[in-house]
Amino acid sequence: SGFPSPPATSILKRQKQLRRKNVRFDQVTVYYFARRQGFTSVPSQGGSSLGMAQRHNSVRRYTLCEFAQEQEVNHREILREHLKEEKLHAKKMKLTKNGTVESEEADGLTLEDVSDDDIDVENVEVDDYFFLQPLPTKRRRALLRASGVHRIDAEEKQELRAIRLSREECGCDCRLYCDPEACACSQAGIKCQ
Repeated sequence: SGFPSPPATSILKRQKQLRRKNVRFDQVTVYYFARRQGFTSVPSQGGSSLGMAQRHNSVRRYTLCEFAQEQEVNHREILREHLKEEKLHAKKMKLTKNGTVESEEADGLTLEDVSDDDIDVENVEVDDYFFLQPLPTKRRRALLRASGVHRIDAEEKQELRAIRLSREECGCDCRLYCDPEACACSQAGIKCQ
């Protein structure tokens, strides 16, 4: 009478079947692009922005472990450069008495004048360090030139300056009450700032 009942399956077997459906990553694929002038961001320190070529010029595949090691090496190198720049700035400040006096020696200092012995990368925890540091104008220009960009479009510099200036003026001139007819915010269709 009726259909036979299906055989009982173990809860442990069911968990193993579910576990097999999890997504697992075993590789990281990294695409490398040449640097180009950006036209897509607004650097806070002026100058031109950094961008990348339309197409990648190489591809590299890593295991997760290899990628972690590669990141560690790259981050240490970035950290080394940043600490050198900080040390250079400190030397210049010392020679100019915090920028209050002229110093030809300070003006002549470059990153080459800071030796690796002057900085202590090993005692800084790389994972705790924030790597997306803004790059100074000169450094961005040097990176572009090193990547083969010989002619930097000067118009971008002027456009970016205009954008930075426009961002300084935010909101409207309303005081105490809002006059929608004179309020720039209201005319733009946003709440009075």
